[in-house]
Amino acid sequence: MKVTEHIKKVKGKTQFTFEILPPVKGHNVQSIFDNIDPLMEFNPPFIDVTYHREEHIYNDLGNGLLQKKVVRKRPGTVGICAALQNKYNVDAVPHILCGGFSKEITENLLIDLDFLGINNIVALRGDAIKSETYFTPNKEGHSYASELVNQISDLNKGKYLEEVEVSSKTDFCIGVAGYPEKHIEAPSLESDIHFLKEKIKLGAEYIVTQMFFDNKKFFEFQNICKKEGIKVPIIPGLKPISTKKQLNILPHRFHCDLPETLIKEVVKCKDNSQVKEVGIEWCIEQSKEIKEHGVPFLHYYSMGKSLNIKKIAQSVF
Repeated sequence: MKVTEHIKKVKGKTQFTFEILPPVKGHNVQSIFDNIDPLMEFNPPFIDVTYHREEHIYNDLGNGLLQKKVVRKRPGTVGICAALQNKYNVDAVPHILCGGFSKEITENLLIDLDFLGINNIVALRGDAIKSETYFTPNKEGHSYASELVNQISDLNKGKYLEEVEVSSKTDFCIGVAGYPEKHIEAPSLESDIHFLKEKIKLGAEYIVTQMFFDNKKFFEFQNICKKEGIKVPIIPGLKPISTKKQLNILPHRFHCDLPETLIKEVVKCKDNSQVKEVGIEWCIEQSKEIKEHGVPFLHYYSMGKSLNIKKIAQSVF
């Protein structure tokens, strides 16, 4: 079932969804199941699976030269999606990136997903790899998420990169990212909204937001989208803070402000076990307030950990 169909089905009742990371290469899928199992009692209609692009490492050859090697530390997104649908009978939503893909590889990946009966996708540009200051697209790939959305929409119309005989079309429901506090590379929130509208015009059917810790930012984002004529559903993405280190990492990596009250509570903690409790309580209050505003889903970034997400869900759902 498509995400948009799930939204119609809930009929105003907020439901629980979450996102998982593929395991690091060398670990099996059971490590994923172990973190999903405790959350299935909350009946998520779908589970997002992130995609992690390649990284570049440099091996010292010992003669003053370095050898560049491409590695992918978290492969398996498509296989995990198939496993989730088979084991849990739940819709899996893979994230598809511009970075690390040519248009042809993207097309073949989409065909594989269609064959597996996976008809939901979140289309993202993706981040720059660690060795780059700014995002650099593949030579034959997409530069922007809007271009990726357009390719998926074309495939839904039976339009392939090369002319082929078409007997059936794909039917992907396309989600895209929204940034309540703007994308880190956007010059302004208004500019960011402009490009969000472009993605919707090209075929995106819903928005899932980047994490935020101040609900006012989300409500303001909703209002701006409404004023700009964006009518697709907006799903809030939430993450409970769990370590003191995240006070510095999260604002830098995800361009999100942390409320002063939350910062002070975290700073007072003696260790990260106390930080986790603060993060859980903050996220519970966030969730309850947003839920009262009638969003279709509350979407949690689990980052491969389920204990804190379960505690939040027990209090909210």
